Amino acid sequence: MTLQNTLISVWRQILVEDQSEVLLGRQKYAIRFTRAKRLRTVAFPYGRRRLFGIEQNSGTRSRWGALAAEGKRVMQFSYRSRYIANVCEGKVFRYPAWRTLKLPL
Repeated sequence: MTLQNTLISVWRQILVEDQSEVLLGRQKYAIRFTRAKRLRTVAFPYGRRRLFGIEQNSGTRSRWGALAAEGKRVMQFSYRSRYIANVCEGKVFRYPAWRTLKLPL
């Protein structure tokens, strides 16, 4: 599975299907919640990389926060503490860090 398809799968399982854990291949990864805002998060591997996904906070003053406030399902993904992509309603939006970190398409 490509990295983009993996991100969409994680997004779908968390925000669309409202699963309690993410299933990638044969492995399950726990969905946790942030303390303050109760946003859903998950850490998972892609190859040898360790990625992190977090549900978009609808209270932030950003383009993505505004979309989440409108009811759109948005999740942000990071690698090495840098945001690499967002998935909004099943569509991947890559950040420049994706290329900088030499992540596969």
